[in-house]
Amino acid sequence: MIVDTTYGKLRGRMEDGVAVFRGVPYAAPPFGDLRFRAPEPPASWEGVRDALEYGPTAPKRPYAPPLDTILPEIHIDGDDCLNLNVWTPGLSGRRPVMVWVHGGSNRNGSNSVPVYDGGAFARSGVVLVSINYRLGVEGFGSFPDAPENRGLLDQVAALEWVRDNIEAFGGDPGNVTLFGESAGGIDIAALLTVPSVAGLFSRAIVQSGPPAVGPPAAARKTTAMIAKLLGVPPTAAAFAAVDRERLLDAQVAVSRKGSLTGGPGFGPVLDGELLTGRDLDPDKPVIFGHTSEEYRLWFVPTGLAARLKPVMVRLALLKLRVPGRVFRGYRALHPRLSPGEAFGLLITDHLLRVPLRKLADARPAGRTWLYEFAWRSPSHELGAAHAMEIPFVFATTATAEAQLMTGPDTPAALTRAMHEAWVRFAETGDPGWPAWSAATRPTQVFDENSRVVADHAAEVHELWSR
Repeated sequence: MIVDTTYGKLRGRMEDGVAVFRGVPYAAPPFGDLRFRAPEPPASWEGVRDALEYGPTAPKRPYAPPLDTILPEIHIDGDDCLNLNVWTPGLSGRRPVMVWVHGGSNRNGSNSVPVYDGGAFARSGVVLVSINYRLGVEGFGSFPDAPENRGLLDQVAALEWVRDNIEAFGGDPGNVTLFGESAGGIDIAALLTVPSVAGLFSRAIVQSGPPAVGPPAAARKTTAMIAKLLGVPPTAAAFAAVDRERLLDAQVAVSRKGSLTGGPGFGPVLDGELLTGRDLDPDKPVIFGHTSEEYRLWFVPTGLAARLKPVMVRLALLKLRVPGRVFRGYRALHPRLSPGEAFGLLITDHLLRVPLRKLADARPAGRTWLYEFAWRSPSHELGAAHAMEIPFVFATTATAEAQLMTGPDTPAALTRAMHEAWVRFAETGDPGWPAWSAATRPTQVFDENSRVVADHAAEVHELWSR
């Protein structure tokens, strides 16, 4: 099966009734003279290029133990890491397109994770595209002599490739839904503020990714910490001379310092060029959502929930500028939970539940939908932890990698409900539950018995509003 793109011909293959093209370059390898630079178009090629295997992944390290056993990484060597994969029902027609931006704190993850297999989406009539982008300091380190937000610029370049090429894969370039989880969701929320990117996608789904764009000063501080470990100036020119493996070692050392959830991370910054502090595009239909117990992923497998004592919680609350009465309210609402477990719920709500509801209230009517994923996994006592919804969305719960988090017994009805809602949104702009209204505040709660709840978790919002 051969497709003609703007850069040359690609050979894919049929798998389980859908056509698959893997490792397709959308930009030039970001190394050598292009290291720490904005993405450039890939070189054209003669003849037919095989697109049969996943392409190289962006340089990264595995998750820290014990999360590495729950979130296994895939690493594929090679410079050509700015690549994407396409699953399509067929090469004719103009089907809805979905573009997946993976998570991983903008320092982990790739488009080759088996849980992100797009076969089910293609069998549901969607052209699914999954992308890689630069991670960590390569993609998000802040330097005085390099463009900011290079990882975001990579994502824009991938969307431009989709605009220019997806019709050859049977997709409709005028009907593109951008969706992602965690850091992927944060990045998408940032792109929702950029008018020049608005024409590259029609709608978005932001999974467990609070809209958050940081000041350059904070990003420069992280870069300076890495530079100090390396013994070089905090400039792109100096970092470009450092071996990639050594740079990753220093990045890991810095990322594991001084935080309940993994130390300084990487993310979009207000650069005054791509990101200027605008509000999210009011015209774009957007689904926002989160899991019920996001922070169990970091607090439970690591044993932190059991070790977190009240005095440690008080110090964390001071740092977060959260009044102590709010935490006392959580202890009253959940008397059977340990201080660490209650604090995990508080963090989930502080970073996601509460700000997403305020954001929904502020957006125009009929443009926002909220969901919560509440199904609790017995595996590793994770409950409804961060990233738990992803295999349900992709209908990949049968994969061994998904079952590390979910366990082997997952409700089929829940998979159907989530997957079909995402497909419906891509097709029509309506996921199948009521759009947000400040009067009724409907939230779709995904569980074994999924349902729409008006004014969901009202007691929590009341606690924060006081």
